[in-house]
Amino acid sequence: QVSLVGSGGGLVQTGDSLNLTCTYDIRAWTRYTMGWFRQAPGKEREFIAAISGSRDSANYADSVKGRFTISRDNAKGTVYLQMSSLKPEDTAVYRCAASPNIVTFRAQRINAWGQGTQVTVSS
Repeated sequence: QVSLVGSGGGLVQTGDSLNLTCTYDIRAWTRYTMGWFRQAPGKEREFIAAISGSRDSANYADSVKGRFTISRDNAKGTVYLQMSSLKPEDTAVYRCAASPNIVTFRAQRINAWGQGTQVTVSS
């Protein structure tokens, strides 16, 4: 497995915005669907967003739809997660991941995981 590098987490207040970044090896993952999962203490891992390699399809969990936006730059080997209108329930460790397509991604059939980055939304 090829490791990914996620970053950008931090401490913010309810209603604030925050951007996460994940870097990847373009030789390995350019054509793969990439996205993000999160996991809060005592909770199971939750899918939040994914985007196809061609950038023509994006999927979001209902809990973040309309608030989060995923994008990617295959030339730079970077995927972004723009988070707005943050809520305390968004507090979790966020991890980026790569999978062949959106179906396998949401089924957590993951080929590569990034390390976690902590997002904390105060209340």
